[in-house]
Amino acid sequence: MNASGQLRSLLRGVRVRQGLDLALSCTPWAFVVAGLVLRFHCIAAAVIALIVVLALIAAMSAHSARRLDTQWLIRRLNTLRADMDDSADLLFASPQGLTGLQTLQRARLQDRLAHATPVDLRPAWSTKRSVLSLLIAALVFAAIVLWPMPKPAAPALDALSPAPAVAALPGQPRLTEQALRVDPPGYTRLAPRGEPTLEARVPQGSNLRWTLRFQPQPASAALVFHDGLRLPLRRQGEDWIAQRVLPKSALYRIEAAGAAPAQSRRLYRLDVTPDRAPQLRVLEPDRGLTLMAQGQRAWPLVFEATDDYGLAAAAQLRITLAQGSGENITFREQRISLHGTGAAAQKRYAHRLDLAALGFAVGDDLIVQLSVDDNRSPQPQNALSPSLILRWPADLGSEATGIEGMVKTTLPAYFRSQRQIIIDAEALIAQRRKLSADEFLKRSDAIGVDQRLLRLRYGQFLGEEAEGEPRLPTNDEAPAADADGEHKDEHDDKATATAAAPHDDHDHAPSAAPAKFGEEGAVLEEYGHTHDHAEAATLLDPGTRKLLKAALDEMWQSELHLRQGEPKLALPYAYKALGFIKQVQQASRIYLARVGPELPPIDESRRLGGDRKGLARREDALIAANAADPLLGSLWLQLQAAPGSSEAAAIDYGALERWLSAHDARVADPLAFAAALDSLRNQPECASCRAQLRSLLWPLLTRPPASVTPRDAGDATDRRYFEALQGEGGR
Repeated sequence: MNASGQLRSLLRGVRVRQGLDLALSCTPWAFVVAGLVLRFHCIAAAVIALIVVLALIAAMSAHSARRLDTQWLIRRLNTLRADMDDSADLLFASPQGLTGLQTLQRARLQDRLAHATPVDLRPAWSTKRSVLSLLIAALVFAAIVLWPMPKPAAPALDALSPAPAVAALPGQPRLTEQALRVDPPGYTRLAPRGEPTLEARVPQGSNLRWTLRFQPQPASAALVFHDGLRLPLRRQGEDWIAQRVLPKSALYRIEAAGAAPAQSRRLYRLDVTPDRAPQLRVLEPDRGLTLMAQGQRAWPLVFEATDDYGLAAAAQLRITLAQGSGENITFREQRISLHGTGAAAQKRYAHRLDLAALGFAVGDDLIVQLSVDDNRSPQPQNALSPSLILRWPADLGSEATGIEGMVKTTLPAYFRSQRQIIIDAEALIAQRRKLSADEFLKRSDAIGVDQRLLRLRYGQFLGEEAEGEPRLPTNDEAPAADADGEHKDEHDDKATATAAAPHDDHDHAPSAAPAKFGEEGAVLEEYGHTHDHAEAATLLDPGTRKLLKAALDEMWQSELHLRQGEPKLALPYAYKALGFIKQVQQASRIYLARVGPELPPIDESRRLGGDRKGLARREDALIAANAADPLLGSLWLQLQAAPGSSEAAAIDYGALERWLSAHDARVADPLAFAAALDSLRNQPECASCRAQLRSLLWPLLTRPPASVTPRDAGDATDRRYFEALQGEGGR
């Protein structure tokens, strides 16, 4: 490197050292600024402030580095190196403007720089300054974080607000100010709040505190609820206070001694929001019954739970291992505690079961179920997930019983005859040169017909109807042969396929062998038509049905090319259909619940005994049936009466209230019903109150049974026509 390059490299290193030294000293204060912004604003504002301050520090460092220019370097060289002879400026001067002596001196200086030991002109690191800056910034940052935030002024939960004006005579107490404080249960983590009115929607189990002020002061006051509870108000100075834990929704009124009737009749409504039980959802696996895959060593489980107020810290995973078969089944159960991830009201539970550690073996069932509690106090609510089963299947062709009941093989052996069609097609392709075009087309069309019949037979398992004339689902006209002339007779399922021949749209041709008299199976085989396989379509799971549908699509393409005399083009589709069928065979087991028919027992003592007790006589007259709930019907009729009549005055309000308390589940809004009833009781002449109560009663009335409507007698023309018919009949 020449002298000029060496000097440029030296100046670049000096500038870098100067910029980094300043940046290290100022960077801690960027985090102080970010912490200060985060204290009073959101995290996004803090990140933006950090980026802005770091950019300013970078700009300051670059400006400080650019101040170290060529003149600074000349001064430093003349100061630190005596061999420069105070002529370092000649190294940066233009050669054209130098005299001979200056040129000679310049060459000497360059030679000295090239052979002398280079001098480090970079400024020393400001270690003390950087450490001191870091310590001070750390103290300031800690002060910002740990300094207590000023608490916002708590809202005056018991602050009184003006009450609606009520008409009252002079001297009658009237409600002037009111306040309702709601303290939700602690487990809900909801803050207490104050309501300006005396109506509210509160969580179940909330503690309510009423603060009322009357003018003038009454002698006594109380809160009267619609269920008959009377809560006295106690006086504290100018205020009247009452407190109650509300278990369910209620209507209430304020009764003060000597108050105006309008004040005492006014109803207030409190709606209670019940605490819902946790909701559990299985994310993995995606089905209730999972068959173990080959080589599987673990079983991943993922659940998601939600709750309105919060979930418990841990959930319980119950693991049951069922081993054995038939009646010799043993169960081994264990529980694992799972800690979820996520927010308090929504958590996800994930776990991987080690199958080898659990002792999972061939023919075993592994059943898991997750149990989650919420944080309701004092009694938490529990939710259970559906049972998930991992089954290690035994021999797919055998029948066994397990935890879910009977295991049944639904797909018969002739599902394997697709291979015979492939072999026939390959044999026909090999013999193409030996056959005439017409014979080749005829043989290919025959294989296509076999493919069609097999496709139709498969379609019955998807609920489709068969079509075509009965024949075998494989081509038995000519045995397939390989290149050596040997028959590939490895398909024992062809004989089984004969029983699978479809019928032509319910036109059942008679079989070759006549049915034997008295044999139910033979008669049904000849003259009957069953839909066992079509009904089995409903027993296949969606994955198996999807595979079977894909196989049918490939068979259709194979049939298309075979019927056109192109077996070579049909082979790829036939092979794909065979692949799908093999997958169907692996999923051909369904699991039916082991539930027998629940038929009523036969009372043998009543058979052929001649006892006619309890039997109705044919000549007995019909008796009108009594209504299931006559109270509502009678009240409906009474509400139709005119106000002031004897029927309207006979309304039994107490009976209706007792009915409401006993059948509140039948009423969509019991509080609205109680309010309408109370309004009618206080104002018997109110027509709108009657109409409102009748509208609420209408959905509760028992629907009358259907009856025969008598035929209309018709007009004069109709009567003359019927009389003429009767006269003709008399003749």
